[in-house]
Amino acid sequence: MNIAATPPADTPPRPLRIALVAGEASGDQLGAGLVQALARQWPQAQFAGVGGPGMARAGMAVWSDYSPLAVMGLAEVLRHLPRLLRFRGRLVKRLRQWQPDLFIGIDAPDFNLGVEKRLKRAGIRTVHYVSPSVWAWRAGRTASIAASADQVLCLFPMEPPLYRRHGVDARFVGHPMADHFPMHPDRSQARQALAVPADVPLLALLPGSRQGEIGRLFPVFAQVCRRLLEAEPGLHILLPAASGACREQIETLLAGAGTGLDHARSTGRLRLLDGQAHEALTAADAALLASGTAALEAALAKCPMLVAYRVAGLTRLLIRATGLLKVERFSLPNILHGGPLVPEFIQDDCTPQAITPALLDLLRSPAARQRQADAFLAIHRQLLAPEGASGAAAKAVAELLARTRPNGGGPAEQP
Repeated sequence: MNIAATPPADTPPRPLRIALVAGEASGDQLGAGLVQALARQWPQAQFAGVGGPGMARAGMAVWSDYSPLAVMGLAEVLRHLPRLLRFRGRLVKRLRQWQPDLFIGIDAPDFNLGVEKRLKRAGIRTVHYVSPSVWAWRAGRTASIAASADQVLCLFPMEPPLYRRHGVDARFVGHPMADHFPMHPDRSQARQALAVPADVPLLALLPGSRQGEIGRLFPVFAQVCRRLLEAEPGLHILLPAASGACREQIETLLAGAGTGLDHARSTGRLRLLDGQAHEALTAADAALLASGTAALEAALAKCPMLVAYRVAGLTRLLIRATGLLKVERFSLPNILHGGPLVPEFIQDDCTPQAITPALLDLLRSPAARQRQADAFLAIHRQLLAPEGASGAAAKAVAELLARTRPNGGGPAEQP
């Protein structure tokens, strides 16, 4: 008789095991909040997987940090594909050995959906947290996601109906970023904290959080800044760097020939910050930023903005050849607003000649800035969940476990 296979009747079940994988810093932040919310529900639960310092502090055993997954764009992913596939194979093997009760893939869909599909076939329940942008990009994924995820947790309210057409259990859980911004930001307090005079026009400049983005966008943004500083002698500019590596890259680009911004830096009219994007956007009259999460952050800060973006050349060719992109508008504020709100300067339109006059108009027009700010207030309300995003996500996960696991984690897990 295999004694190990027949434990005594009074042996308590092992603690709930939840595995998570986050692919970059924003996913680490989402994962940290979710782990904390799940740990409140199941204090004895065990958490393990791939993440960053936030998830580690929340109590997850980090098998690997997320740096191997932090690639973006079709061309970039193709270049790193062999390494990503090897990493995924090793991860799936370790996950199947650990036998979690639930796997949660956080964003990084091109990586995580493949992991989820393999684990689901092995009988492990799977959740995908942060819907891929199926309303904009590769819409055909909606039906195929059902083969990977038992549940999809959506940050935007327009997403669940797209999944329900294909029988996918999709829940709107609110956007965590919306929980961290006040409805009515205190702009004067933010300026005091950043030592910015109360009466100067102030621009926030966010050229991206990845080195590829910065390399493509910052030369354009620098030329825009030079022209703005000439046209508006009182203008001040804040430039938050997303990381130490980003700051080093921006410093190198600023020192390069042709930026013409040395005098602005020496007089304090242009300041490079370590992080502090939240504070800079709250303090600023307007922002020029890369399309992506920063645009949503600016909207929640009620900061009027212009959005610009350029993708890598090979990625652009692949998009054109395949017709994968299905939207007329690119920035999240415009998509959530349901119409044109924020001016967009994408690819060939991303030039100093096009951006500078539009940005000057925005800086000089209180009415135009107020129109955007009013719309941003409505967007903020759309993105809130009553329990907060992490609480709503944990509640949805608990409901899935209750349907699929005896006791849903059960009384044995109570403190």
